Amino acid sequence: MTTITRLEVIDVRFPTSRQLDGSDAMNRDPDYSAAYVVLTTDAGDGLEGHGFTFTTGRGTEVVVAGVRALAPLVVGREVETLEAGLGAFWRDLVGDSQLRWIGPEKGVIHLATAAVVNAVWDLVAKRAGQPVWRYLASMSPERIVELVDFRYLTDALTPDDALAILEAAVPGREAREAELLRDGYPAYTTSVGWLGYDDDKIRRLCREALADGWTRFKVKVGADVEDDVRRLRIVRDEVGPEMMVAVDANQRWDVGTAIEWMGHLAAFDPYWIEEPTSPDDVLGHAAIARAIAPIRVATGEHVQNRVMFKQFLAAGGMAVCQVDAARLGGVNEAVAVLLLAAKAGVPVCPHAGGVGLCELVQHLSAFGQNHVKPRPHVGHMRKYAQHDKYAS
Repeated sequence: MTTITRLEVIDVRFPTSRQLDGSDAMNRDPDYSAAYVVLTTDAGDGLEGHGFTFTTGRGTEVVVAGVRALAPLVVGREVETLEAGLGAFWRDLVGDSQLRWIGPEKGVIHLATAAVVNAVWDLVAKRAGQPVWRYLASMSPERIVELVDFRYLTDALTPDDALAILEAAVPGREAREAELLRDGYPAYTTSVGWLGYDDDKIRRLCREALADGWTRFKVKVGADVEDDVRRLRIVRDEVGPEMMVAVDANQRWDVGTAIEWMGHLAAFDPYWIEEPTSPDDVLGHAAIARAIAPIRVATGEHVQNRVMFKQFLAAGGMAVCQVDAARLGGVNEAVAVLLLAAKAGVPVCPHAGGVGLCELVQHLSAFGQNHVKPRPHVGHMRKYAQHDKYAS
């Protein structure tokens, strides 16, 4: 038997604030960072499990402390037992009777949980010689259902519902996987639209993105309405009327402000408005969605657990589901949300864009669009996320 002998966690930070890369209406000067976990075993084969959760600078040390609090629940575990019961492991990790008091599937402890859970998945997939998405996709529908903690979900999604969704996606799966490996999956770019960029830089980046073949773009908004109108006009002038353009307010507005502000931006035909208000305001998102239709409301990158996703989907406050591989409790909970979205008939566009997040969500997109709800799932990072980028 192989035993996990060590959990190391590293505080990794990059000074992205210097060039305002990643800047938006709420995060004016982020330093893209991560609490990075490395799991080591006694196997002597050199394989390690790598996982992380994304942060934006100060406070990363708090998540690091959360990971260290979880370490006694992981170190000493037999890897073969984990492989046979990844769902049971997840429930053990989030169900610790003492740690739950300071973070019952939310906050710092849940961010730390994501880093640890993703590291475990990385380790078991490497042992199988597969990237995580293929390791997950190779499981039977019954075993995938066992990954999910259905507590608090059964009024919206039962194990039988989940099994039916997965079984319905089996026909044509091999052909879709071949298409994925050949062509990748559709994605959009945010590189043209960070809030701190000047007009000339926006124009240059739009032209470069078009030359590279991009057809989907996202622009940060929310600080000043006149500035947003000017910047969106620049983007539309550069990319033309046929390209998809989405906007992202990063939680900046109250409900009434969001509705009024989007009235000014509607002329630029935005495909969605992302995070228009507080990520905890389910009813607020639903009210905005009703008021600004047919513009879609997209959210999820700060939605803290599967129960919140259930409420957003039920209330009509989420027309695009932006599951985050490091905000939720890792792969297991992300699978739960993919199934909830499939049951609700809502397309999934995983959130990424931070340190390593694009690499993580490739696995969710590849699994989701082929094995849960065949299209339309869209990625975040690149025009096409090719199969050789699915690093485990």
